Amino acid sequence: MIHIKFRMKKVLSLLVGIIFSCTNAIAAEKINIEKKLIGIVGAVSGTVKTTTRELKTGDKIYLNETILAGTKSGTQILLLDQSTFTIGSDSEVIMDTFIYDPDTNDGKIVASVKQGSLKVISGLISNKDPDSLTVEVPEGTLGSRGTEFQTIVSKKQTDTLLIGPGKNNTLGLRPGEVLVGNNFGKTLLNNPYSVSTMKKGKAPGQAKKITKNQLKKFKKKMKALKVAKLEGVSKEEKKQIRKEIKKELKAVGLNKEEIKVLIKENIKIDKEKKAEKKKAIAEKKKAKAEKKKGKKKKAVKKKSSGKKKKAVKKKKVAKKKKAVKKKKAVKKKKAVKKKKAVKKKKAVKKKKIVKKQVAKNKKKAKKKRKKNK
Repeated sequence: MIHIKFRMKKVLSLLVGIIFSCTNAIAAEKINIEKKLIGIVGAVSGTVKTTTRELKTGDKIYLNETILAGTKSGTQILLLDQSTFTIGSDSEVIMDTFIYDPDTNDGKIVASVKQGSLKVISGLISNKDPDSLTVEVPEGTLGSRGTEFQTIVSKKQTDTLLIGPGKNNTLGLRPGEVLVGNNFGKTLLNNPYSVSTMKKGKAPGQAKKITKNQLKKFKKKMKALKVAKLEGVSKEEKKQIRKEIKKELKAVGLNKEEIKVLIKENIKIDKEKKAEKKKAIAEKKKAKAEKKKGKKKKAVKKKSSGKKKKAVKKKKVAKKKKAVKKKKAVKKKKAVKKKKAVKKKKAVKKKKIVKKQVAKNKKKAKKKRKKNK
């Protein structure tokens, strides 16, 4: 079995994707065969099978097939409308309904997850009608509205995570939503990385921001496909895979030139998306740096302003103290002066009294002497 990495950046994945962009009459005829073709296996890691066969890269997937991924295994299925279904380890997924008109992009997709994990990136059907993709789980249903989301079905509950895109995405994509519902109620996930838990016999839990531990749990289920290039495959084997895919393209009525044009278009679109993503990341970093700079500037200004205020306050306090001291000194001086003046006044008064008394005594003595004579 050839192991390949998730979302291959190589031409191989682009070629596989082209098969599903065909909208000509031959493609329509191919869909209407006895076994209804709905997609192709784009990537396999570990052991993945249906009830009748083991799956490998390039295998066709038919309606009503049950896909079983073993432990530490996973697969990525590319549907005819360009939707991507990534099935994680220890999973069982059934493709129940697939109706697709390649001329108008009208259709309907219904899949059931009995256990394990399924990650969905919606395609052309959902782009036209956001309510046309449904995933059934034991506790209820998940209605995808033009988005990327992942669900994990365990024995006691089903956890659903909305990945994106968000309302203000830079690629101009329709904001993603997932309606988690059952007979007891509904919860709308419309913010990226929000999660809802659904238990049997209960309404879905409110949308909450995913925790680090929950995110680890979701990523762990897709660990088998977390790779970026072919592993253990020689150049010759890669060429052989490409040849087989080109045969498939020719079989649906595309000539060599048309294939080249489609490949170039897909590469161009892919590059544009990457450039947009890179630009958005750069802008986000710039905004973060500016915010940090602004905060720092504000802090410096605040510090400077604080110092200035402190200095002014100190100056005022010193001035006040000086004034109080001066006032006290003046008061003291006045008091001393007043005291001296009072003392002097008293001394003068006393002197006058003494002088008067002396004069009186003198007069008395004189009178006495006269009398004695």
